[in-house]
Amino acid sequence: MTVIYAQHKKIEVKRVSKAVLYAGSLERVEKFPSKYITPRNVDVWLPENYDKTKKYSVLYMHDGQNLFDSTTTWNKQEWKVDDWISKLNKDQKIKDVIVVGIHSISDIRWQDLYPEKANNYMPTKVRDSLYADAKKQGFNLNLKGDEYLKFMVKELKPFIDKNYATYKDQSNTFVAGSSMGGLMSMYAICEYPEIFSGAVCFSTHWPGAQPIVDNPVGKAILAYLAGNVPDPKNHTFYFDYGTKTLDQYYPPYAKKVDAIFNKVGYNTSNYKNLKFDGADHSENSWNKRFDIPAKFLLHN
Repeated sequence: MTVIYAQHKKIEVKRVSKAVLYAGSLERVEKFPSKYITPRNVDVWLPENYDKTKKYSVLYMHDGQNLFDSTTTWNKQEWKVDDWISKLNKDQKIKDVIVVGIHSISDIRWQDLYPEKANNYMPTKVRDSLYADAKKQGFNLNLKGDEYLKFMVKELKPFIDKNYATYKDQSNTFVAGSSMGGLMSMYAICEYPEIFSGAVCFSTHWPGAQPIVDNPVGKAILAYLAGNVPDPKNHTFYFDYGTKTLDQYYPPYAKKVDAIFNKVGYNTSNYKNLKFDGADHSENSWNKRFDIPAKFLLHN
């Protein structure tokens, strides 16, 4: 089908008929147009028996190409989002929800998902030194985190709310991701607390870049978070981490993150930061525990 977008642009939404799903259906906008970021595919997963006369909450997720169909992913793994949501919905454990998967572009994924304003919390000399070193190594520091969020909030969300049967309010709008996507999910709710009520952050990449001892990037990210945690009265956060592969670098950050949230009044009703011993940094790890944050944030 073709739908009308703002400023008289037409966006074609195609059914992904060959998608291998547990349940529901998948629709895709190829190279979703944006004035903020590089166009990329956006998937919309609709639950079985999707009914336009009803209203659905919306879960926005990063790395959308890895969420539903392992036959098309680079590592033949997936989050099994459609599996879990279908099962939990059938058991009446969660509210009705659609999932919007924003595809990432591998060459610029880090630049898109890095919490851009965190660098303002870094001492100027340290930041300048890091930038100079990155430039010498030919690393692209054209950060787009703020623009990525503008795309989500100003372009994508209005399109979804206009063309699908959604609840548009903050209490029914959520964001989720893993690793750098976990950082971006945290950043999204901190930057737009009036838009998102809950964030799911799997294996959050607190180091921000290469894990090193006494990491100034990780310190800056935590400083940003401490200064921007949204009101606990109407926000919910889920974090977790494993202990293997890249996740082995995350446990030292856990107590610091806990302290930040506890200081401003979060408790077990709206905050989790869970450790999974033996879990590694992969979709196969995240898909084993996706039900935990789904029930935590999307409970009836």
